[in-house]
Amino acid sequence: MARSHYEFRPYNVGRWIIWGAFALIMGVAPLLFGSNLSLTMLSQMGIAIIACLSYNMLLGQGGMLSFGHAVYTGLGSYMAIHALNQVTAGAFKLPVSLIPIVGGLAGMAFAILLGYVTTRKSGTTFAMITLGMAELVFAMSLMFSEFFGGEAGVSGNRVAGQAFFGITFGPQRQVYYLIAVYTFICVALMYAFTQTPLGRILNAVRDNPERVEFIGYNTQRVRYTAFIIAGFFAGISGGLAAINFEIVTAEVVGAARSGGYLLFTFLGGATFFFGPIIGAILMVLAFVLFSEFTKAWLLYLGLIFLFMVMYAPGGIASLIMMNLRVAKFGKLRQVWTSYLGLAVTGLTVLAGAGAMIEMIYHLQLASALGDELQFLGITLNARGLDSWFGSAFVLLTGLGLFELARRQFRHDWGEVQVEIEKEIKRRETAV
Repeated sequence: MARSHYEFRPYNVGRWIIWGAFALIMGVAPLLFGSNLSLTMLSQMGIAIIACLSYNMLLGQGGMLSFGHAVYTGLGSYMAIHALNQVTAGAFKLPVSLIPIVGGLAGMAFAILLGYVTTRKSGTTFAMITLGMAELVFAMSLMFSEFFGGEAGVSGNRVAGQAFFGITFGPQRQVYYLIAVYTFICVALMYAFTQTPLGRILNAVRDNPERVEFIGYNTQRVRYTAFIIAGFFAGISGGLAAINFEIVTAEVVGAARSGGYLLFTFLGGATFFFGPIIGAILMVLAFVLFSEFTKAWLLYLGLIFLFMVMYAPGGIASLIMMNLRVAKFGKLRQVWTSYLGLAVTGLTVLAGAGAMIEMIYHLQLASALGDELQFLGITLNARGLDSWFGSAFVLLTGLGLFELARRQFRHDWGEVQVEIEKEIKRRETAV
């Protein structure tokens, strides 16, 4: 039956604004942060965003806890660096800008091969199988030096082939913009995947696999397909890393890299699409910047992860969304003083605990440099009783005040939520 009228479907203006802002930020970022360190960090952030989003396709969207995602980013890196070397030698005619696609196809191929076994089980069994696969591939990387390059790895030269409009990928800025283009396209494609029927049924497999089986879907096939797609994007991330660093070592397929993807995807917020983007940015900041400030950065990272699991299991993205909901109803001003109290007392606790941690690390790792060390502009004596007493006093005082602030925040937050629920019911009644 022909329609007797036309339907007008308005554009989602908010979505256009968000994607436009995302593209604008990536385009303007190297103009605002033009140093070599900044460009290197921005490039690594783009690579990490693709890797963490591809991992979240398994964890957040499919409920598949993988301990071996670095296998696919790493093997994608190896295949990309070998392809780059073939291009440099003149044996393979391919623009350098398309090398990441080689990594993506390699990641997809290995996901097809290994994923068929891995995705036959779910839950804890799936996680253990991925861990076994990761250890197997890492052991192979040290055994087959002809392909993996042994401990020295495989190096390459990204300035290969004919320059295209003066683009040689020699300067870091050119490499960054290549990574930015791939990042934007991959993020858009992975978001589009979440809106497809396959993406929706993958969420259903995560939430209730028995019901999905009951309505006629093969849950193993759904997980396997999603695993292959995630492997493709992971391989692209690995290919970009090969171009950026021009060297690939066995570390890229190690358990530490897989653990990093898991930890920072969780910290960013695995239940929201933009959560892994936040986690990827934090991962680069932690590995590149935070590690330069203190030798105890892994301990701090572990403590942050512990507190996030205890108090904000939805990650940073969930905290943002909860506060956006409060702001939408105009209630944010009722809790900002509680937030300020939490921030001040929390920083006090961190100052006291950090001083004690730094003194312990100084005694263990840098005692030959003397007993004194600098922490937050204050000179501490790692063997002095006054420094230890002062740090403990600050820590305990901060803990006490933090508990009071936490109770007040919990009370204020509860009142705000009650008011929001009443407002929602009022609006429903009015309609």
